[in-house]
Amino acid sequence: MSFRFEGYVIVSADGMLADAGHVMPDSLKFEGDKLFFEQSLDRAALIVHGRNSHEQQPNSPQRKRLLLTRKIKALTVDPEMPNATLWNPERASFEEACAFADVASGLVAVIGGPVVFDMFMDRYDTFWLSEAPQVRLPGGEGCFVGVPERTPHDILTSHGMRPGAPYLLDAAHKVTVTPWQRK
Repeated sequence: MSFRFEGYVIVSADGMLADAGHVMPDSLKFEGDKLFFEQSLDRAALIVHGRNSHEQQPNSPQRKRLLLTRKIKALTVDPEMPNATLWNPERASFEEACAFADVASGLVAVIGGPVVFDMFMDRYDTFWLSEAPQVRLPGGEGCFVGVPERTPHDILTSHGMRPGAPYLLDAAHKVTVTPWQRK
């Protein structure tokens, strides 16, 4: 198996990816970021996420994915999404889940939530951190385990990653995406 791992998240100024109800609010949705995200996922061989994360894009049903859940014992096809494999990481390895999903190589796009991001923290080749500096979500859900006690930047740095040059995605709202890569 030969994979390239990339993470994708947009966060508020306080490092949140969702509000207190675990929902991504409209205030954190920007056309430039949505376009970047959709184009990135169109290149992926496999999408990995938890039960509260989903990209909700026109191409979503066609994408192969691993949906993490602790509610199952064995790898199985999601009855609601035929291209999704339900995966309990306590019962099967990532490699076993990929084999079950019939994906042996290519880009693995990890799209959250916090526990899912953390599972791959030492495997990312690039983590694409989009930031919306004009949005705050007090009491929200941090993008990584350990946020807000630590910033997303601190956590990525502690896992051997460093930021590249940011790209501007939305000038009016100062939304950027920064590629964080291994040192």
